[in-house]
Amino acid sequence: MKFGLIGKKLAHSYSKIIHELMSYPYDLIELEESELKEFFAAKDFDAINVTIPYKTDVMPYLHEISEKAQKIGSVNTIVKKSGGRLVGYNTDYDGFVYMLNRAGISVTGKKVLILGSGGTSKAALAVCNDLKAKEIIIISRSGENNYENIERHADADVIINTTPVGMYPHNGKSPVSLDIFTKLQGVVDVIYNPLKTELLLQAEEKGIKFTNGLPMLCAQAVYAADHFFEVCPEIRPKLTFSEKEPLEESIIKEIEKLCTNIIFIGMPGCGKSSIGKAVAEITGREFYDTDAIVEEITGMSNQDFFHKYGEAAFREKEAKIAEEVGKKSGAVISTGGGIVKNPQNVKHLRQNGKLIFIDREIEKLSLVGRPLSKDLATLKQMYIERLPLYKAAADMILYNVGTVKSAARAIVEMLEY
Repeated sequence: MKFGLIGKKLAHSYSKIIHELMSYPYDLIELEESELKEFFAAKDFDAINVTIPYKTDVMPYLHEISEKAQKIGSVNTIVKKSGGRLVGYNTDYDGFVYMLNRAGISVTGKKVLILGSGGTSKAALAVCNDLKAKEIIIISRSGENNYENIERHADADVIINTTPVGMYPHNGKSPVSLDIFTKLQGVVDVIYNPLKTELLLQAEEKGIKFTNGLPMLCAQAVYAADHFFEVCPEIRPKLTFSEKEPLEESIIKEIEKLCTNIIFIGMPGCGKSSIGKAVAEITGREFYDTDAIVEEITGMSNQDFFHKYGEAAFREKEAKIAEEVGKKSGAVISTGGGIVKNPQNVKHLRQNGKLIFIDREIEKLSLVGRPLSKDLATLKQMYIERLPLYKAAADMILYNVGTVKSAARAIVEMLEY
């Protein structure tokens, strides 16, 4: 069995992980455009997936193309059949439908803006047409409808981003501001790293339904595997992941779990670092401590830095670190007590993170080495001021009343790791 993915740059692809969760080997094959002809002449595969920028370029090498793939104008799955005949399919279409349904976002009878005009845009356009969207507008950089005049479509009901704007490592960027859209009911971003792009964070803040592209990625992989069965039926019995939910859902949850950062927020001395290290050890993840990173950069203790340069200078460095660690995937991160004072820090951390507020009795908070924790009265006032910020940022709250080990085990159980 030879399965895999061809594309130009695949270092950050999740496809190998997704397909190998279905119990068969899967390779990532990086090719330059000049190598495509030789690759398809050799036909050294049983079935492959295709990603950008080759979803259209591979079509001339195929003997047959499914009706759906022809309609969309791109291929993402190729199966080698008897006699070496290469047949192309497009499972992005069905993956896109799955993603919309899962998020509860309807395009039927709606005005839809599709940002971008590449291969994924074509799949989105085909889906929206088939689901009878009322109006579909393609926004491109230089077309009749572009980002300079996008205000004319401020009445859009659904926005679908198929561009790479906001994708790792260029986190924090958004193709549009949602402030001008007054009727928006749903936002789709096909990017899946980070899990929440700047565009999706805007939607979340406004209470608009949203989804990233991970459900589409996982679902299209499952549908591609159906085509793999055609040439390797022996792998079919291995596709049993859970009897309680569809295979697509099981894989989505596994990938989300793998990619999501576990991030601790809370008062100075509440146990964030100790618990974080313990969780990292249990889960086998990398551990980052934003306070420790500041000390490493400045070459002095945070207490000394505060005394010498003041809190504003510290917060500036902390913000830069929050931006960088927020890009991590699958890590455990302990943060400084005041990191939530800057809303932008919280946005950076929420991109890939599940934020856990470690709450603890004020009398039990450590004062040692804490530049702002001068005495119990100061600590109590700080707690009153910050508590609403911690609660607003937190996805979960853990009351730290036991040992570090018991707290770490409780968190791992809460997260179902």
